[in-house]
Parts: sequence; structure tokens; C-alpha cells
Amino acid sequence: METQRRCSGDDGEGERGLLHTWKGYSYSVAPERLLLPQSVLQVALGRNHGVLLVEGGQVFTFGHLPWKQSQTAEFTAPTLESALSGQRVVALAAGSFHSGAVTEDGGVHMWGDNSAGQCGLLGLSSVPNPTPVALLDSDCSPLQHTVPVLELACGEQHTLALSVQREVWAWGSGCQLGLNTTVVPVCKPQKVEQLAGRFVLQVSCGALHSLALVRCLTPQDVKRPPADKCGQCKQLLYTMTDKEDHVIISDSHYCPPGLQQPEDVGRLEVSLSTTLLKTSPSEPTLSSQTPASPPAPVNNNDPSQNLDKQESCLAEEGLATLNFDLPGAQCSQAASAKCSPYPDEQAVKDYLQKLLDNTQGEKTPKVTKGGLHNLLPSASGLIGTSSTNALNNLVASCASAVGERVASTYEALSLKKMMSLYLPGTLRSGGPVSFTGDVPRAGENTPEHVHQEDSMQAKKSSSTGDIREEDAEHMQRRLSLPGLLSQGRYAVHLLSSSYALLLSPRLLRKVGRSKTGAVPLTPLGVSDPEAQEVLPTLQTEVWSWGHGGQGQLGHGDNLDRLQPLCIKSLNNKEVVRVAAGAHHSLALTAQSQLFSWGSNSHGQLGHMESPSTIPRLAKLSEGIRVWDVSAGVRHSLMLADGDCIQPIIYYSGEQVKEDTVECGTQEDREEPSEGYTQQPVLLPFCMNLGFVSTVFSGGRRCVALSDKNVMGFIASLHELASAERRFYCKLCNIKTQILRPLLELELLSATLGTVNFGLLQTLASRFWHLCHLTGQHAVRVTAGLRHSRNVKNLPILEHPSIFLDSYNEYCSTLADFHVMGGLLAMTKPVLDFFGKSHELLQRLAECTEENLAIPDILVALFSLPMNHLQEYGRLLLKLATCFEVCSDDYQRLQDSCSKFEALALLLKKKLKEAEFTFLFWKSFPGKMTDSLRKPHRRLICESSNKALTLQNSGRFSVNWFILFNDALVHAQFSTHHVFSLATLWVEPISEDNAGLYGLKVITPEEMFTLLASSPMEKAKWIRCINQAVDQALNFGEGQKFEPPISRSATYTFYKDGRLKDATYEGRWLAGKPHGRGVLKWPDGRSYTGSFKNGLEDGFGEFVAPNKTVNKNDHYQGHWKDGKMHGVGTHRYANGEIYDGSFQDGLRHGHGMLRSGKLNTSSPSVFIGQWVHDKKTGYGVFDNITKGEKYIGMWQDNQRQGTGIVVTQFGLYYEGSFKDNKMMGTGILLSEDDTTYEGDFSDDWTLNGKGVLSMPNGDYLEGSFNGEWGLGPKVIGSYFKPHLTDNEKEKTRSVKLGRLCVCAEEKWQAVFDECWIQLGCEAAGQGENWKAWENIAVALTTSRRHIQDSPERLSLSHSRTLESLEVIPQHEGPITMERYHAIRLYLVKACDTSLHPLGRLVEALVAVYRMTYVGVGANRRLLPQAVSEIKSYLNRIFQIVRFLFPDLPEEGGVIKEPTTDFQGGKDSGLKLESLPEHEDLKQNIITEQSSFLLSHMVSSSALLLPVLLPRLYPPLFTLYALDKEREDDVYWECVLRLNKQTDLALLAFLGVQQKFWPVSIYIPPAPAPEKRQEVLSSTKDACFASAVETLQQISTTFTPSDKLQVIQQTFEEITKEVQSLLKQDFLWSMDDLFPVFLYVVLRARIRNLGSEVNLIEDLMDPCVQNGEHGIMFTTLKACYYQIQREKIT
Repeated sequence: METQRRCSGDDGEGERGLLHTWKGYSYSVAPERLLLPQSVLQVALGRNHGVLLVEGGQVFTFGHLPWKQSQTAEFTAPTLESALSGQRVVALAAGSFHSGAVTEDGGVHMWGDNSAGQCGLLGLSSVPNPTPVALLDSDCSPLQHTVPVLELACGEQHTLALSVQREVWAWGSGCQLGLNTTVVPVCKPQKVEQLAGRFVLQVSCGALHSLALVRCLTPQDVKRPPADKCGQCKQLLYTMTDKEDHVIISDSHYCPPGLQQPEDVGRLEVSLSTTLLKTSPSEPTLSSQTPASPPAPVNNNDPSQNLDKQESCLAEEGLATLNFDLPGAQCSQAASAKCSPYPDEQAVKDYLQKLLDNTQGEKTPKVTKGGLHNLLPSASGLIGTSSTNALNNLVASCASAVGERVASTYEALSLKKMMSLYLPGTLRSGGPVSFTGDVPRAGENTPEHVHQEDSMQAKKSSSTGDIREEDAEHMQRRLSLPGLLSQGRYAVHLLSSSYALLLSPRLLRKVGRSKTGAVPLTPLGVSDPEAQEVLPTLQTEVWSWGHGGQGQLGHGDNLDRLQPLCIKSLNNKEVVRVAAGAHHSLALTAQSQLFSWGSNSHGQLGHMESPSTIPRLAKLSEGIRVWDVSAGVRHSLMLADGDCIQPIIYYSGEQVKEDTVECGTQEDREEPSEGYTQQPVLLPFCMNLGFVSTVFSGGRRCVALSDKNVMGFIASLHELASAERRFYCKLCNIKTQILRPLLELELLSATLGTVNFGLLQTLASRFWHLCHLTGQHAVRVTAGLRHSRNVKNLPILEHPSIFLDSYNEYCSTLADFHVMGGLLAMTKPVLDFFGKSHELLQRLAECTEENLAIPDILVALFSLPMNHLQEYGRLLLKLATCFEVCSDDYQRLQDSCSKFEALALLLKKKLKEAEFTFLFWKSFPGKMTDSLRKPHRRLICESSNKALTLQNSGRFSVNWFILFNDALVHAQFSTHHVFSLATLWVEPISEDNAGLYGLKVITPEEMFTLLASSPMEKAKWIRCINQAVDQALNFGEGQKFEPPISRSATYTFYKDGRLKDATYEGRWLAGKPHGRGVLKWPDGRSYTGSFKNGLEDGFGEFVAPNKTVNKNDHYQGHWKDGKMHGVGTHRYANGEIYDGSFQDGLRHGHGMLRSGKLNTSSPSVFIGQWVHDKKTGYGVFDNITKGEKYIGMWQDNQRQGTGIVVTQFGLYYEGSFKDNKMMGTGILLSEDDTTYEGDFSDDWTLNGKGVLSMPNGDYLEGSFNGEWGLGPKVIGSYFKPHLTDNEKEKTRSVKLGRLCVCAEEKWQAVFDECWIQLGCEAAGQGENWKAWENIAVALTTSRRHIQDSPERLSLSHSRTLESLEVIPQHEGPITMERYHAIRLYLVKACDTSLHPLGRLVEALVAVYRMTYVGVGANRRLLPQAVSEIKSYLNRIFQIVRFLFPDLPEEGGVIKEPTTDFQGGKDSGLKLESLPEHEDLKQNIITEQSSFLLSHMVSSSALLLPVLLPRLYPPLFTLYALDKEREDDVYWECVLRLNKQTDLALLAFLGVQQKFWPVSIYIPPAPAPEKRQEVLSSTKDACFASAVETLQQISTTFTPSDKLQVIQQTFEEITKEVQSLLKQDFLWSMDDLFPVFLYVVLRARIRNLGSEVNLIEDLMDPCVQNGEHGIMFTTLKACYYQIQREKIT
């Protein structure tokens, strides 16, 4: 607004909050303008004074102020309240003689009369100046804290405060406080517990009563089991006793005053009718309560009119009682049956059925004593203190039990006969009517008795005010009872006796019918949560309490209420504002209706109907929409919409003479002293006040605040609010007068059909949602007029998506309904209901044309919301013109205007498309309409004019092409085919000399050419198809002319072939699956993965069910051209698992097959080479059942060639195999070294020549026949060599390894796959650069694949992959720096299986462990295990040299002077790029810093550190088994010699005494000086550091690391001796060996022989003759020396 003020060229003073005041309503009244320095924001009026809040938060008071000490009796002009200076006040309130203010921090200040404690201060009769009052809450914590307040309301003797937590606090005097207290006055603010837990929106105070506007509870709040005990006195709410042939249910319980129902029960009671009954918010809730009201005189002498009036009134009561109007009631009954508090509910049902059976033949209902009256003896059974589900259920059961009897009776009797039957003689007299079912007892109808009964009913009743009053237009459809009685006490007597036996047949038919029509009028699912947060609620309740002597509480009686009680008749009326006069109350609804009740002595209620104890509508002219109200002592003020934009003011109440003196005695009189209004009158001067934003009343005074219309801004705001209110009322009328009646028609579903009826229900729900949203927005904008009047707070600017989405959804549903012919099908139901007269429809649809068809009227009617979108755009644009173009407000308004106008155009286009499609279906021939007609389908164009034909079609064929928004349809005679646009591609065909204008259409299974009649037609069809495809793919409109050739879509194949009936969902390219997708067959097969040119290609997962075993085959791996190709894992349904390579769908290459499990019949594992799905080549087969392992060659799934078999019993066979049998020459060894070398004919079967050697050297030579272990027959010679015949003994020793597969031929398939991954057809045959490209591609694709499951990729792994993706420099001379960089690269490459080298190492580790673990852990296999590792090194080194061609060959030398070490500029890998290998980098730098002229390159030095740690466990196990006997001898000697003390052992080993330590450190030593002398008893102390160092040899893997440990051990020994001799010392072997022998003994290395042999077998040849070689020889000599020590 500051921008707008600047635009106006005015200083802005006086533009807002202009205050006008007057009294009365005559033509002579002229409003007085009060001039103040600032704009007035709020006014509060008392009996004789007023309080003003101006901009800046200052407060002024005026009028008679007797509490001011310096005040006279004269009228005081507005005076600033200086006591509030420094405080910014945000809200005001004024009672009769006191005032209150709320500051922006939530503080409360009170001043004025305090005689009743209404100012909240103790000991003062009046408070002259504003004084703070604290609301202290001690519920949450022991420490009291001040509760901030939102607003205040003041009465005559009390004050209410609404806290920020939406709780109500009260202080003062009287029952209007709503507090459970006997202390009067209440000077300390207390919380109104009855409203605790509820969300209170507004409070208002009359003189002696209070009102609260409360948000309804959500359904979740009331889904609690019904209470069966009173929360206060803990007594049973209901009792049920069985008496003879009937059951008596009583709810006569009530709490004494001060112990009324707890808040929970009241909350449940109030919310039942609002949540369980799904009604329109604009219509009354038909609750389960029955009213009680005082008697009213029958002042109409016409009996028929009286009957009509009585019928309509009591009809509402009966419906409210029986809860039969809506399906929600039936739902509540069904739900309540599960949680009934009654112990024997079945007994009640049985009795009711019996009652029904006994009365089938009766023609006239009789109400006798002990009948239904005794079953439900108290009227409070329907009025009772708690409307629990169980009680509702029981009441409904009673009504249904007597329904048929009443129906049959009513058909035969007229209304007059019914009345004369039940009420003989009473209707003729016109007097009061009484009916109790019995002869009245003496004194029963006396006033005392009536008053006493009313009091009891009031005490027992949670709300006796459920008398419904509706508009006259709703009367004709109300489900009514026969005309019975007048309102008031006598109606209660009737219902307490006979209840609702008199039900009309129409009511019974309606109860028995399933009312599907009520369902769509509730929103689909839950309302928009965003809208719930930003827009005000319309689901409200009005609660009242205090003095009710003049009916101002609205409960239908004149009783006082100590506790807040919900006014049931205002439930679902969408009350948005309440106002309380002195003795009357007003409630304003979202539909701009005004309800009033209470004192009507001066016409202040706006109507003259009686009784005035229930809310009734004020009598206003049609089209008058009230949007603000206020109430004085005896008048009401209404601000409403008129014919123009400017608001008008209506006045209802007493006339005030200009010379009337304002005094308390005059004000308190109830007799009309002057004139008063019969109904609200328009104030003639209101148009002179300008744009009034709000009105206030108090005492006899009226006040209006108005604004100047600067730049048209205020007028535009008022126009927007007025348009919303008018539109909301229009929508409500359509809903209640058109939609609801139509949906309640019995045969509507059958008339429309299932699809259209479902669409109509959806349309009704969308309409309801739109209506509700409009109502919320109207309330929000109206509230903005009263308060901020700021454009920034408009919801259509802050949250436009809520409105745009709602309108879009509604229009889409309407278009779908129209396309399916729903509006046309509605013609008959509309005619049946409304007849041939369409005035109501035309009026609501705003149709001015005459003789319109019903479908056209319905189109106009349902299209009204789209017209309102244009109204939004117009009004937003009008608002925008009030601001400078450069301002933010202008830009926001302009943007929102564009959005609404764009949506209006879009929705208009949608409706046109729907109309176009609807007309097409009307003219579409044949029976294909039903199958092709879909709600969402729209016609774009069609070729009925022969504009498009099929190429090469027959001359008599009919080809009709229809383009919809989702499909292209090709229709022929009686058949048609539908091509989905998502999987349709169209390409223009170049126009050749033939003059054909063709376009090629591509679909997944068909490709055909269409010929257009002209170039124009061709261009049109191509454009239309491409645009339709583009929209079908959700790419929006106008983004691109041609849709993408690659897209995502779903398609089901229909042609015969591999893909018949399969459904594909994923990426497409030019009509074929290409990219990621999912393919599923009806028989359960499915493939998920990559596609290429329509076939499975890349990584994918395939599942195929196996019906034989009722399990699935599952493959996960790589594909090529639709077949399994590459590495993958296949899990077969029979339990077998193959993990390895495939080719053309068959197992081919290296792979492992696991068959069965350990607990199955034949578990086995094969790992090796496959050719065309058969085991062929080298492989290892582990037969777990037999405990045998075969290591050798295969052919066609059979053992063929050389091989080895080892068993779990220690047998070892090495030789040739044929046809899966041991056949030919072989060697067989048993565990005890018995050896057979000769011919075999079957497994373990000796057959032919051979030699059998014994462990002692004896041997048999000859011919053998028979199975080993079963006594084979021998024909030959026995030899026993001489003990000293060493030569012969040597000739007889068997050399193993000659008849098995050599190491270089093993696992050739594993290395072949690695070469293939590098792009080489064979080992070493390929391009170096291509190999590096393949490595980079493999790493990148594998990394992308793993990123789909991040849990598989650790941070360090991710960094390793990132560094490996960079191709290192692999050409150029090799320096030491580049050599070490290569070493680091190999370490990282072998750390990840995604690198070809890493996969190779992983596969080699798997096959090695598979070979030499388990049964393969046989000591005879050690030489092969060692040679296999050496073979690995050689073949991997060949690959490394292929990747780094300049690397020297095995044994080559890298020569480089130390001075050139800093050069290294052409190194491919930098050490700084390897943060995860800091320790290795340090070792390299240490080595670099030493003076090295050359370095010998070897495969073991380069690769063994990478490979051996992974192979170490099985290898060392073989060493331990092979050296078991020697190690046992060694270990026994170690244990024996270690029993000696240090000095004794040194002497025994011959260590020179000068090397004996004299003193040693005893750890932990606090200082080096503190040494302990070596005594004769000292043990395990000498050379302790050297011993500890040598023990580390068991924790290392590679020979180089173990040699490093030995070197460090020698250094520790030398260090110890030098410290002992205190001089440099050079060892001789004679001196060193005994000392080292001592260290070896003390180190106690268990498998030292295995360690020594491993080092000897795998040691780098280049170090054998160096320093390390000498040290290793020393260790080896110590090992053998220790074994001989036992002998010596």
C-alpha cells in the first residue's frame, strides 16, 4: 500500500480507518465523523463509552468514564490512554463499563468498573487506568508461566481471553464464566476446562452470556470408545434391566451442579453429528438429539396452516432423533455394534424382533403402557447426556423394528385421520396439545410439574437445542413426519412416550435404500493439506454458556448453563463469526447468512418469528450477502453486499431519539420505548460513508470504519471479496438444489451406467472440493478487508497452485464426463426430477437463451467455475493497475493474472476438445464405440474424407485412421487396431517422381506407409501425430516439433514369436527397446537390464519359473544379442549355481558349478574350463560325497588326459584318465608312503605291470590285478635292498609331478579372459593403447553400475576407482621412480575386481583355494602348489609388460645414478597421488634415498607382494603338512632346551662368555641407568629384543619380508653385543652362529621348517648370493642343528 500511496500523489493521511458514528435508523440520522491524528484500526463500544485503537498501537477512550477520578458526568472526547504509552496494542475489547487491551507480546491490560472482578484485580471497585493482568498457567510445570493472549471479549460482569494456544480464560462473576468454581468473584484468570483441548477461533461476550467459535474436531479425535461412566462422579451413564417381556434402558444419570459432564464426553457428543454424518457443510446435521423448549402460544387460528407448520418443525426433530437421513448414520450404527457397552445386546435385538413379529397383522398402531414407552422410558434416551455410538445404535434398532407397522398404517390413513386417531378433540380447539400415551395423572400438566421436568431435562441434557430450522426452499424435500404438534415441551412429551412411531412411508423407503448419492458430496480422500494450512476452516461449532433467561444461549430453552455447550443446530452451518449483544446473539456463516437468537424485544434479531431461543435466519432480501455483523444492547448492525461494489449497511433493532440521554436505567428497560424494526432496514446514508470495512455496536451507538478508494485499490479489493462471496453462494445453491437431489435418485446408476455414474460421483466430489475452497477463500479475503487490507496476504497470490490444481482437476473430470456422453445421459433423470420446466436450471446456469436443450444447460451449469477463472484474472489485473509497474506487488499480481488467464484458456480448450470428441462419437458408426471410447481419450483428427490411405491396400478395402491424444487407430470394416502414441514414430518419406506424399509409421511390431492426398495433408498429419506423441510423453506443449526418437514407454507385444504377450517397460529407440528396461512374460519369465536394438544386451537379470520343482531359474550377468554372453551367475531351479563365463547362452570359458548342498545326496563343486556348456580343459572337481578331489583335464564332461586324485583318507593318484576312469600309467601313494607305479584300468583298480614299493624300501615288481585296498593279485618278484645300498634306494624313489598337468597349462581360460578384456585375441597379440582404453571403459561402466547401490562402494574403494580411471604414462624409459609408480598402480589395480588385473587375481585366488583347501590339503601337492604360484607370476608379469612395454624383462636391470633421482618428470604415476598407501610411499622414498646404481627387475619382486598374501593360508598349510615330521622333532628339542636358564643355555650352545649379557633392561624400565644383573636363574631375558624381532617372521607373508625380519634380528644381536663390548665389532661365523642359535631357540617358532622352506622356494634369485642369502643360510643351519641337538 505504500507504493499505492506514493502513486496517488497524496501524503496518505486519512486514507484508512475513517470513523463514522450514529444512533438509530431513521432518515434524519446523519453519521458523525470523529477526527483522529491516525487511522483507526479497531473500535470497541461499551454501554456509554468506547475505545479506539489507531495506527501505531495507541489507544483512545471517549464517552462517559465514571472510573476516571477526574471525570464529570459529561461526554468526553477521544482521549489518549497515556498508561499504555510504550506498549504497542494490537487488540481491544469493551464491556458494559470496563475495557481491555492486548499488547503485541500477548500481555493483557484492564481498566474500568471492577465491582464484579471483571478487571481481574483484587480489592478494587474500579481501575482508573490500564493495569496489567497476568494469565498464569501451572498445568505444564510446577513453575507458573505467563500465557500470551490473542484477543479479549468483555461482558457486563466478566471478561474472556483467547490465548495463543487457542484456550479460553475467564474472570469476573456469574455463570457466564464457564468455570467449575464456587468462589465469586473470580479475580484471578482461570482456564475454561470444558473447552480445553479444542481449537477456539473467536470469543464474544454478551451482558450475562458468552459465545465461542470452535473448530470442529477431526475424525481422528472422535474415534474413541464410548464412555460408559461419567467422568465426574464415576456413575454409570446407562443402565439396562430385563423386566418380564421387555428391556428397560435408562439414562437418567446426571451430575450435580459443578460436576457436569467432563470435557471428553462433551467433545465426543458434539462431534458425532459432524463427523459421523457426512453432510454438506451448508445443510444441517441431523443429529441424535431431541430438543426441549418452553411452550409457545399457538397464534395461528387456521388449523391447516398450523398443522403444516407443526409438521415441518417436528419433522426436523424426528429426523434429528432417529438419525436416519444420511448413510453416515448407518455407518455409525454398524461401527457402534462392535463397541457397545451393554452386556447382552442380543437380548435387546431379540426383543425388538419379537415386537415386530407380533405386530405384523395390526392395522392401527397402539401406544400402550409398557410398550415402547417403557422400553425407552425417558425422553432423555434421545436427549441424554452422552450420544454414544451404542445408544444411537439402539435407537436406530427401535425405529427399524416398528417401521413396517407404521408404513402399512400410514398408507391407509390420511393425515387428518391420523391426527384424529392420536389426538381426539384437540386439533379442533386449536389449543395446546398433549400426548403421553396414558391418561394424565393429577398434577402432571401443572406449571410446576412442567417447570420441574424442564429443569431435570436441562440438567441431564448435554444439549436440548437441536431444533432444526431450514430455508423454505428446502422444506419441499425434507423427510417429514406426519403433522403432529407444536414446538416446545409438548413435542418432548410426545417423543418421550411414543418416540418416532409415526414415520412416513417416504422416510422408510429412503432409509431402506442405499443412498449412493451422498458419497460424492464428500471430497475424494482427504482435503488438500496445503489448503488446510493456509485457508481458514469452515467446519466450526458455536458454544454458549451463561444466563439463558431470554434464550440467548440458543439451546431451545431459557435455562442457564454453567458450562460451555455446543449449539447443535448451528453445526455444519459454516459459522465464521459470532457476535453477542446484551441479551441476544448473532452468528454469521460463510454463505453470508445471519442466524440470530435471544431477546427480540426491539426486533434486534432481524425477524419476528418465535420462539427466539433457537438460531433462526434473519429476514433479508434475496441476494443480500452479509459479511460483517455487530450487536449492541438492543440492536444489530449488518455489513452486506449490495447491487454495486460498495458495501451497504442494514440496521435491526430499536429506534433512538437524538435527544435520548444515555443512562443505565434507560438501557436496562426491555419495553420498546421508541419504534423498532420488524426486519433489517437499509441505512440510507451508508453509500455516503465510502467503502466500509467493518462495523461495531455497543450500547445504542453504531460505528463504521471506512477507507478512501485511492487509485481504485480499495474498490478492487471489495470487488474481489464480493465476487468470491457471490460465487460461493452460487456453488452452494447448485450443490444443494441440483447435485444432491440428482445423486439421490434411485435409478440414476442404472440410467447412466457404471462408468458414467462413477465419473459423476468424481465430478460431484471435485465440485464439492472447489466449492469448499471458494468458501475458505471468501472467508479469508473478507477477513483481510476487516483487518490488513493488504494485497500481499491474498491466498491466490501466496498459494496459486491450490486454486489452479483444483480447477484443473475439476475441468478434466467434467470433460471426461462429457466425452462419455454423461451430460446427454443426464437428460432423463433431470426431466424426471425437475419436470419440463427448466427455470431453476437456467437461472443457476445463468443462461439467457430460451428453449435450450438440457445437455446444453448442464454444460453451461458445470462450466461456471471456468468462467470464474477469467474473473480471477480480470480482478487481479485490476488490482495490478493500482501499483507502479516497477513494484514487486505489480509483478506478483501480473504473474498471477497470467497464470489464471492461461489456465482459463487451457480449460476452455479442454472443453472444446471434449465437445469435438463427443460429437465425433455421436457420428461414429459400428460397434467399435464401446471398446474405443475412454474418458481420457480425445479426438485430434481423422481420415474419413479419404485424406489418408494405406499404401498397397486393396481397391475395395476400407482404411480409416483416427488420431486420438493417446493412440492412432486403424479401423477396417468391423475390426480395428490401436497403436499407442508412446511407442509410435513417424517419418516423412521423400517425395520422388511418383508424386506420392507418404509418411512412414513405425511401431514395435509393425511398419507401414500412409499416403496423403496432398502435401498439405501430409504436413498436417505429421505435425498432428508428432504433437500428440509429444503430449502423450508428457513433454508439454510447444517445446519441440518432433518428439524424441529415444523415449521411455510401456508396450505389450501381440504378434507370435519370442515376445508374444510380453510387456516391456523402459527405454526405446526408433521402435525397438534400447537402454534400460523390464521385460515380463505372462508365464512368469522376466528380464531386467539393458537392451540394444530390441534384444537383451549388456548387464541384466533374468528369471524363469521351473514348474517341475516349483522354483525359479535366475541368471544375473552380461548379455549380447539376446543371449547370455560374458560373466554371470546362473542359479538353477534344481539348486545348482554356476558362476562364470557364458557365450551364446551356453556356459563357455572359465566357471564354477556348485551342485547340491552339504546335506543333499550328491554335493559337489567344479571349477575350471567350459566349452559349449560342457566341462572341457583343465579343471578341479571336488566330490564332497566321496571325499575325493580331481585335479586335471576334462573333455565333454568327463575326466580325460592327465590328472591327480586325492582323497580324504590320504590316497594320492597321479596319472592318465580315459572315459572318466583311471586308465593307463599312473602313480598311487597311500598315507604311509606305500607306492604303486604302473598300469590302471579303472578307478583305484590295478591292471598290468607295475612296481609296489614299501615304506622300508622293499618293493614288488611284476603284474598286478585288483582294486587297491581289497587285496590285488600280484605275479612278480620281491626285492629287499641292502641297507647300505644307497644308489639303488635312490633309483627306487618315486618322482611326483611327471604325470600331471604342468603349471603353465593350468587355468589358461582365466588368463585368456583377461587378455580378451584387454582387447587381445591371444596372449600378447593386441594394441597397447586399446588395452588401456578397454581398462578405462571397464572401470567407468562398472563404477556406474555400482553407483546404483552405494552401499557396495566404500569411500576408499571409490577413491581407488577414481585414480585408476586415469590412464598412467605407459611409454618411455623406465626409471626407478616410474618403476615404483608401476608397483603402486599394480597394488591398487589388484585391490578392485572391477579392474581386469584385479579380476584376474581374484579368479586365481579362487581357483588356488579351490584346489588346495579341504581334501586338496595333501602334502604330496606342495611342489605343484609352489610351481603354480611361480606360473602365475610369470603369466601376470607378461600382462604387465604388455601394459608397460618399456619395463625390462625378467632379470633385467634398471640403471640410474642417484643424482638423477630428483628428475622424474616423465613419470606416469606420482607418489603424491596415492594417499592411501603412505607406508609404501615411505618405503619407496627410503629406498630412493639409498645409493643404488641399479635394480634388478623380477616378477617375484614386483608381483609376489600382491599375490602371495592372498594365497598364503593354503600354501603354508601344505608346507606345514609336508614338514610335519621334521617340525615335530625340531619342536620337541626346542621345548627341552628352553627349560634351561639363559646362562646355562648360552654355555650349552658354546657361546663365548664375552658375549654373555652381564646386565639387562627389565621392561618397563623407568630409566636406562636402571639395569638388572643377569643371574644364574635368569630366564628369557638375554637378547630379548632380538628374540621378539625374530618372532615377527610368522606374521609376514612374502620371502622378502621374512628376510627383512631375519636381517633386523641380526642387527638387534649386533646392537646388544656392541653395547656389551663398548666398541665396534665384526662377526665371524663361528662367533655368530651360537648366539643366533640361542635367539632361534628362545623365539620358539612353531613351524620354522615350513617358514624356511617357503623362503627357499619363493625367494627372489637375485638375493640368494647377497647378504640376505647368507643370513637365510644361517637360519636354515640353525633349524637343522636344533634337530641334531636331540641326538647329541
